[in-house]
Amino acid sequence: MESWIPRAEGAAAPSSGLRGIGSLDPSLGTRLAWITGLRLALIVLLLTATATLYLNGELARYPFSLRIVFFTIGAGFALGAVYAAVLRSGKHLPALAWAQIVLDQVTWTAIVYVTGGATSGATSFYALTCLVGAVLVGLRGAALSAALGTGIYWLLCAGLQFGFVHPPPDQVATGYALGTTQLVYPLLLNALGMAVVALLSGYLAERLRLTGGALEAATLRVHEAERLAVLGRIAAGLAHEIRNPLGSITGSIGMLRESPELTEEDRRLCEIIQREARRLNDLVGDMVDLSKPRPPTAQATDVAGLAREVIALAATAARGSDVRVVYQGPQGEALGRCDGAQMRQVLWNLLRNAIQATSAGSTVTVRVEVGEREVILSVDDQGPGIPENARVRIFDDFVTTRTHGAGIGLAVVRRIVEDHAPMGVSLAVERAEGGGASFRVRLSRDIGGLRRSVRPPAP
Repeated sequence: MESWIPRAEGAAAPSSGLRGIGSLDPSLGTRLAWITGLRLALIVLLLTATATLYLNGELARYPFSLRIVFFTIGAGFALGAVYAAVLRSGKHLPALAWAQIVLDQVTWTAIVYVTGGATSGATSFYALTCLVGAVLVGLRGAALSAALGTGIYWLLCAGLQFGFVHPPPDQVATGYALGTTQLVYPLLLNALGMAVVALLSGYLAERLRLTGGALEAATLRVHEAERLAVLGRIAAGLAHEIRNPLGSITGSIGMLRESPELTEEDRRLCEIIQREARRLNDLVGDMVDLSKPRPPTAQATDVAGLAREVIALAATAARGSDVRVVYQGPQGEALGRCDGAQMRQVLWNLLRNAIQATSAGSTVTVRVEVGEREVILSVDDQGPGIPENARVRIFDDFVTTRTHGAGIGLAVVRRIVEDHAPMGVSLAVERAEGGGASFRVRLSRDIGGLRRSVRPPAP
């Protein structure tokens, strides 16, 4: 089942904050590219500084330590080439982000090993990876960086303390030999530092994610308002310029059909003109409805009665298409909480869409189901159904799966349901039992706490 659930006004759009392996983030590739480039530059600078400052520039005295340094430089560049190849392919980017976090902490451990072990000033680089983890993944990335950095650092210090790891043979061993009391302080200090950096950077990353999501949602609303403003001006002009001559055409054809001199072929052509004129009138009405929304008013609406009225109108509109429209549901009242006029428009558009999608001789079913807390209004057709790859976009403006159609009717449905979201109204698209499409509108049941809705005007 592919469902579409409206989001209340002002809700932040989904963003790329806390992501794991396998999730998609459009900006992750760009961040990875920047981090990879900066990492390579930083490795060269830091390891050069290690060779000149920590080893006092006396390269001949530290052959073993220098081998570690140069091996780390080579490994860093090799990994950079691997990172670049993965980035170029555009695949497995989340896994690449996690791999960089892990391998960075291993790289810093090599520097810590040749620059003093537990007392090395290079332990601050572990915290740098916490920042990188927050940038790439979010809070989880920062937390993993801190936990991994602390664990590796403690293992290195424990190995040096208990003799499992030997100090570099070209350096003074006494510099690596610390008493238990002396060892506790750097262990706890570095662990605390990494934890604080991870928490702060993760918090900032999360705040940035939320702010970015809110900004993205606000930008989309601005663009939507601008688009609706333009569409409103177009719709107003179309409504004036098309409906007047369209009314004259419809009236003239109606009078012409009454002429006794017409043949059956002439009457059939007149019926085609009338049907197409009604379709054009519906299109203009949809554009006006889409471009000039009004806030809904919560009312106790008889959904069952509304469905029966719309079916009667739809049966008249479907005349000539040989599509049968049937009603299944209670004959009495089924009160739902919604704006009656707007929900009538939703049902009319869904029913009209179902009739157009259903072939001649088939049946469109309108069903009303009353539950303990909700009223479900369903429209099922026996058409070809909606392809899986199109279900996500069928409610977008000007998107349609039919060869004939402007893709406005379902966009109006989406807009009305979105406006009704605070009232507990939602919409789902499912596959009907007969293979067609089933649109299900869920409304909160009204127990009589709201005023009854007046009968809405005919569409």
